[in-house]
Amino acid sequence: MSETPFGVDPPAQPELRKSLSVLDGVAVAASSTAATTSIGIGLGVTAGVVGLHLPAIMLLAFLPILGIAGAYSRLNKVEPNAGNGYVWVGRSLNPWLGFMVGWVNFVASIAFLAYTTAVTGSAMLQLAGDAGLHRIGSLALDPDSTAQTTAVGILVLVAVTLTAVTGVRTAARLQTWLLVFEYVVLLGFCGYGIVAGPHPFELSWFNPFEIPSATGLAQGLLLSVFCYWGFDAAFTVNEEVRDPRDASKAGTITLVTMLGLFLLGSIAFQRVLSEGELAGHGAQGLAYFGDRLASQPLAALPLVALMFSAVASLQAGVIPTARGMFAMSRDRTLGPVWAKVSPRYGTPAVGTVLIGALATTVAVLALVIPRLSDMINATVNAVGIVVALSYALTALAAAVRFRSLLREDWRQGVRAVVLPTLSAVALLGLGGYLGWSFYSSADHFEVSADNGWFLLLMPIAMIVSGFVVAAWAKWVRRSPYFRTGVGTDADSQQLLTTAN
Repeated sequence: MSETPFGVDPPAQPELRKSLSVLDGVAVAASSTAATTSIGIGLGVTAGVVGLHLPAIMLLAFLPILGIAGAYSRLNKVEPNAGNGYVWVGRSLNPWLGFMVGWVNFVASIAFLAYTTAVTGSAMLQLAGDAGLHRIGSLALDPDSTAQTTAVGILVLVAVTLTAVTGVRTAARLQTWLLVFEYVVLLGFCGYGIVAGPHPFELSWFNPFEIPSATGLAQGLLLSVFCYWGFDAAFTVNEEVRDPRDASKAGTITLVTMLGLFLLGSIAFQRVLSEGELAGHGAQGLAYFGDRLASQPLAALPLVALMFSAVASLQAGVIPTARGMFAMSRDRTLGPVWAKVSPRYGTPAVGTVLIGALATTVAVLALVIPRLSDMINATVNAVGIVVALSYALTALAAAVRFRSLLREDWRQGVRAVVLPTLSAVALLGLGGYLGWSFYSSADHFEVSADNGWFLLLMPIAMIVSGFVVAAWAKWVRRSPYFRTGVGTDADSQQLLTTAN
């Protein structure tokens, strides 16, 4: 009997078919990052904070994210595991911090899915309006109604969750075609917008020092980090690619592609739209941009691309979250239900369905916030802080793990230790500063996206709940993860990836 984190040999599992390619990984990561959704909605939200400096904030946010991507790639090379940050931070820093990384990624993904559910519904209702469908019986269709957009989006979430159950390969194929359409539309409209936009190009757009305030700079950077969030989805399928290095390649390719698209989109939006138009159209920003550049039916293409992006990101959000829960469950830090593998599809089918159900529940609960724009702002700000924390801890784990390189090869040491550390410090500083600005901006609590205490409560609740669940895993489940900090070896329990 061999020694394992469980103390005994794990039950026999089907051997993983490493059938995913670099392109499949890019499809999953790019869909999770959802460039079209980030451009169509995130740019307007960010412009409300930083004004006409979107290119500057996107470039500035890319620097720490690049350091984070390097940390992920190095850690993935030596220890590919579906739990990624949860496993790496637990081994190199502390099991409690490692569990918190896994937990906040889970909670943030649920919040993201709930937010994207409403975005998907909004895009569909906007398309219905463009097609002339404004009412169903006595019900007037309103793409800015949280209730209506959530109801429509939930139907889509159910469909993509069921598709995700059948396997990553099937989802990746679908997402590849959706991405091709999205990027063709984005490149076409943004390229034309840069050429034909009525507002003159200004070099000041690239100057972060002209952003009105330090608080605006910090909030804009975290909003931009949220836009880049998702490139690491490539590392959650690192047990299902033919070579672990393919996951690193997919993550890097996705990140660089996102930078190019975000710069193209931000310049095009500022060439076509005024600052007031940018910040004032919320979930309808991309549709308004399309209307300014073309007449129907061509003007509807950006909206179709937004809808495809939202649908793909829903599916891409479900898939990596299920893999993260699978990794935590096989370490007994979560219940066994998350590690149940479908004998037909070889996927964590039960966990995948549970994630869809939880996201649906959160989306319904979000109806207490009366308008879609409020829901978007509250979710993005909360998720931005916890994602920054998760990325920072993973980067610090890489710095600790590879610290010997500073003595052996200083060039490698700078890339493996210094750059991830600087990225981690930058993200921790941004998150702390923004948290303080939320706290000091209000003197009472109310459920509103404009209330600083409410905005601060959401990430605090995500983090505190993680420590509560970790305590249960340590003292009630008696998970060996909290004694060793080492996750279950990726080869001891495996998913069967069917080449559907």
